[in-house]
Amino acid sequence: MDASVLINTIVWWGFGLGIVFGFIANKTNFCTMGAISDVVNMGHWGRMRAWLLAIAVAVIGTSTLAYFGYLDLSKTLYTGSNFPWLAYIVGGLCFGVGMTLASGCANKTLVRIGGGNLKSAVVFIFLGFAALVTLKGILGAFRVNVLQAPAVTIQFEHGQTLTAFLSGLGGLAPNALQLVIACVIGLAILIFVFKDKGFRNSLDNNLSGLIIGLLVTAGWYITGHLGFGENPDTLEITYLGTNSHLAESMSFVAPTAYTLEYWAYWTDASNIVTFGVATLFGVVFGSFLYAVITKSFRWEAFSSVQDMFYHIIGAVLMGFGGVTAIGCTIGHGVTGMSTLSLGSFLVLASIVAGSAITMKIQYSIMMREA
Repeated sequence: MDASVLINTIVWWGFGLGIVFGFIANKTNFCTMGAISDVVNMGHWGRMRAWLLAIAVAVIGTSTLAYFGYLDLSKTLYTGSNFPWLAYIVGGLCFGVGMTLASGCANKTLVRIGGGNLKSAVVFIFLGFAALVTLKGILGAFRVNVLQAPAVTIQFEHGQTLTAFLSGLGGLAPNALQLVIACVIGLAILIFVFKDKGFRNSLDNNLSGLIIGLLVTAGWYITGHLGFGENPDTLEITYLGTNSHLAESMSFVAPTAYTLEYWAYWTDASNIVTFGVATLFGVVFGSFLYAVITKSFRWEAFSSVQDMFYHIIGAVLMGFGGVTAIGCTIGHGVTGMSTLSLGSFLVLASIVAGSAITMKIQYSIMMREA
């Protein structure tokens, strides 16, 4: 298949997956920040179990793809040999704090835009700009020279996945071992998730966890298998249609930056829509479709100057944190976790910690003012 046709195919598939993601996330109120809030503030685990279900499905699905040769897990952003632990922790904490101040993470921001939330449109712009200057601008220098400096980066010869650390176990080949570990972890998560009767009876939570996990798996198949081809300019075999030129799946912080860059340099022929950018537009459109169909579309604006200030600060922290940590609550929290990357485990823990601490501080301030 011609490279340009293949890239267009990858992009349109990304847009389609994004539509399903946005539609389901809006319908089921899937929100990782909301899941943490439910646990911290109310002790309710429904949406957290939905998030864990998505992780379990993605872990098993992604490892199955790798086992059958449809995905090379070593060719992703999450599984490389560099382990910048300081960037993972700082980025994760910043993202966790930011999404709490901004009333939702990157994917929730897109879903709310589709539902008519003007606050989220402002968050999108500031998140994207902060992500862009962290990728390529002034904050990028700080990220690379300080948070990802060699002194705070561990080098793992065979990659940073859990499978690499357990290599040789039972005499299994790497992909077979990956699948075994994935099934053990996935099964343990599924037992925890479905032992709760309330969750078993919640159609929305079951639906969101299952479908989002499958969407992440499908994203890996599309970019990691269908998108694997020859670059017509360099004649190298690479992954077409992605910004990283690696296999990618659902993630929303860096694609927000690339979207702003695409708009800013619209006339630059080398600046094209990629899988990540297409999924972003798809999420907004899918959410919009659900809002229109259910007549839930509502314009919503800031309630005060303070409300706007908190959302802008949160957006900037999310943009910086998501790029620094190389992922967000979906990028690391589901997509990265599906590869069994140790970095994803660390980033996810940091995001949860940052969000939970911020919620406790907010609650303490509210009680003092009451």
